[in-house]
This record gives sequence, C-alpha cells and structure tokens, in this order.
Amino acid sequence: MTTASEPLEPVLSVRQVLALERVLAGEPEVVAGAAQLDRPVRWVHVAEAADVGVMLTGGEMVLTTGVLLAGDEDKQAEYIRSLYRAEAAAVVLGLGRAFPAPPDVMRRAAERCGLPLVVLHRPFPFAELTEEVQSRLVRRKFAAVSLSEAVRTALTALITAGAPVQSLLDEIAAHSACPVVVTNLAHRVLATAGERPAVDDVLRDWERIARQAGGTEGDGWIRAELGGRGQRWGQIVLCGYRGGTAAGRLLADRAAEALVLHRMLGGGSARSWEEQSAQRLLTDLVSGVVPARQLLPRARAAGLPVNRRTFVPLVVRDVTPAGLDRVLRMLGLAGLVADLADGATAVLLSLARDQDADALTAHFAARLRSESGRTRTVVAAAGARTGWDEVPAGLHEAQHVADAVADSSAALDLPDVVRLRDVHLRGLIRLLRDDPQVQSFAERELDGLLCGTDRDLLNVLRTYLATGRNKSRTAQLHHVSRPALYRRLEAIQARLGVDLDDFEQAASVHIALLAHDAQQG
Repeated sequence: MTTASEPLEPVLSVRQVLALERVLAGEPEVVAGAAQLDRPVRWVHVAEAADVGVMLTGGEMVLTTGVLLAGDEDKQAEYIRSLYRAEAAAVVLGLGRAFPAPPDVMRRAAERCGLPLVVLHRPFPFAELTEEVQSRLVRRKFAAVSLSEAVRTALTALITAGAPVQSLLDEIAAHSACPVVVTNLAHRVLATAGERPAVDDVLRDWERIARQAGGTEGDGWIRAELGGRGQRWGQIVLCGYRGGTAAGRLLADRAAEALVLHRMLGGGSARSWEEQSAQRLLTDLVSGVVPARQLLPRARAAGLPVNRRTFVPLVVRDVTPAGLDRVLRMLGLAGLVADLADGATAVLLSLARDQDADALTAHFAARLRSESGRTRTVVAAAGARTGWDEVPAGLHEAQHVADAVADSSAALDLPDVVRLRDVHLRGLIRLLRDDPQVQSFAERELDGLLCGTDRDLLNVLRTYLATGRNKSRTAQLHHVSRPALYRRLEAIQARLGVDLDDFEQAASVHIALLAHDAQQG
C-alpha cells in the first residue's frame, strides 16, 4: 500500500527545487521574495524573451541569463512585474553573461511583488535543471495518479462488498496516515478513523479546533465536502496530513466520492450516520473495552454536553431509535440513542446539574408512551450519575433492570420508570443467571418438569407462583376450572416431589423457575 511518507505531492516547491543537488552546484542565492519559497513549481521554463509573461499559465519557474534586459532598467522592472502578473512561481537569473551581480532594479521589483528572485553565482547548464525538475514532476504526477486509482479501487471494492462506513474510513486513514473525521454541517463528529491516541488528541477540543482550522490547508488540515443533488450534508477532514496539500486534496476527494456513494446506496444500514456514531460510542461504554475517560473526547465531539452535567442512563424496549430521538428533540433534551440487542435501545440523557433528573426522566417516559402509543413500554433507568466515569456502570444497571422485567407477568404493575429497587428478587436472579451453581440449582429443582413433554404444566406453575399462589386467579388466566387446576397442581407437585403449600419449598421452586427463565431469555 502506498503511504503518506512517500513523495506523493505532484508538484515541487521553490524551496525543494533550490535544494536539489544539481541546483546547489550553481550556488543559488535568494535575493528577493524569501517568504514565498513554498510556492508550488508546476513546470520549469527557459526563456530569454523580455515579454515572457504572456507565454506563461502560472506556476512556472523561469530560468534566464537576462541578456535581453541588460542596460535597460525599465525592461528589468517590467520583466519582474509581468512574471508576477502571470503568477510565475519564481525567476532564476544566471549571473555572469549579462549581470555580474544581482541587479538592484529587479531585486527591488521582486521584493515589492513578493516574487522569489534567485541568482546563480556559478555557470550552470539550464538544460540539466530543466531535465531534473521535469522528470521529478512527471514521476510525482504519476505517483499521485497511482495513489488516486489505488484508493478508488480499494474503496469501490469495500462498497461493492457491502462494507460498513467504518471500513471505508479505516482504509482512508491507512492511506493518509493521519486521523480522519467525518462531521455534519454543525461540526458534530459522525465518525472517525486512525490511530486512537491521535484521534483522541484531535477530538479533545474538536469544535474549537475545527472552527479555527477553517478552510486553511497549510498545516495539513484537508477537507472535502460531502453531499449530492445540490445539497451538502457534511464534510470529511484529514487532520494533520503530512503528504502535501495537493495529494491530501486528492485523497480527500476520493474519500468524499466513496462516502457519498456509500450513503446513496444505503451504506448497508437504514440508520443514519448520527445513529451509528452514537451506537459505537455507547457500545464502547457498555463493553468496557475502552475506558470511559478515553471516550470523553468522542462524546464531546458528537455534541453531547459533558461538562458539569448529570447523566441518566436508560434502556427502553420496543421503541425505535428514531422514535426515541424524536421525543428527545420534542422535549429539548440532550442525549445519545443507540440500539442494543433483543429489541432494547439505550438512551443516555445529559442534564444540567440544576435540573430534576427524576422528574425529567418521568416526563420523558410519559411522552414516549404517548408518542409511541404503547402503554406497556418498559423504560428502565439507572440512578443519575454526576461523573462521566460512572456512566458505564449506569448503563449496565439500566440494562439489567430492563432484562429483569422483560416478559415479566408482573409488568402491568410496574411504575412508569422502572428502577433497580422495583425488580426485587427477579433482578437478583438476572444478575446471577450465568453462575454455574445457580444453573445447576434450577435444573435440579425443575427436573421433573423440564424433562417431560407437557410444557403446559410449567406455564401453570409459573402463573401460580407469580400470582402469589392464587388458585382462582391462576384458573382464570388459564381458562380452566378450579378442579382441573387442582389436578394439574397435584401433577406438578408429584413430578417435582414438593409441597407447594409449604412456603419454603414453594419459594425454592419459584427461585429456580426465575433462574430458568432468566437463562432462557
């Protein structure tokens, strides 16, 4: 793979030309325009004509001995001005044939125009310099074209294979060897790629840095607009690209083309890039693979207020991320929304310290039920956190609460916002469900029913225990007569070898059943 350390810039600067070994043999001296030595040299042109400016198109380094200018100061000054108007990169004057020393008129005119004027103190064959520079420029242009094709081919292959946008960005970061950031028009970060420490350094104060960087590219900040059909929706930024401005623009343009095409084709996902960005952040928070402190720059760059805030982690079931995001906007609440597994969605609210977290969470849950039309939507909440480092534990707690009430027959009796204190024994069992001893206990206690083929008895047992051993209610829910229920309960007791009228034995079976259900679900 071609990397940014190779000479990919399709032009040379005046400074780079003057540093060539062949040029150094002529003992070059910059006598004017020293501040403009980083101008790009597109071509080298040998010309003795006094009106050479009309032959130029810009970016040329003009080589001359000045034989047609000697003795006429007006021609000398006009010669420099014509080169400046033609946007020449620099003029190199070979001393000895017409001028034994740098002519003051030309030097003063070049200084006023800001045009680099270089004199060669030793005789120098211009043909050698022309050959050297032109061959280097051709090689660099070929390398730039090769890079462009390599990037385009790699990105097209990823898009054809249905790769996610992150894979495209990783490929771009590999070619550019610098952090890559995709933002919306409000400078909110949608995605990043590159080495994590370097990316975090860029994101640490992203909004200020992004706005200060503006459109300047001299420091390696190269950007390309993202959009199509006359509408812009974001930009991609190469942050600190070291391969040269023109090569950086080429990379950014190829990347922008690929990202726009990826988005037009659906990107392999119906979710917006904003949702994907939030999901990656919350997934990393929940997984614990990346310490929360290291994720703080990403959260801030994504637009989540993090300074002196109260964070409320929530997990909601059976509501789409888009629906949750819509309710957040309706209420004017700051937060991130991301899909979890099994129809659950995480929401991380960011509230001002003087706001009532419990009241706003309850208001959010009520509006969510109203907008979704789901009266039994489970909104599980962890306790409010005032420190960012506490957020991962809060997300785990909210997920645990949501799991504990999932498919619970007692869901109708739950409050609008379910918390850890509301899930009681069921919550404890959910926490312990992966413990081998708990699993063994559940299998041992329920073996007489689990090994049988009549699953209806297990359902009757579940209802009977969940209703507090209320036989009338159990018979009603299963649409059977009380005598029929009695027969089924007798069969259950016989298979399990227990007396369900005994509180301790019934409690033991109930705990085993909760553990079994938790393991299954």
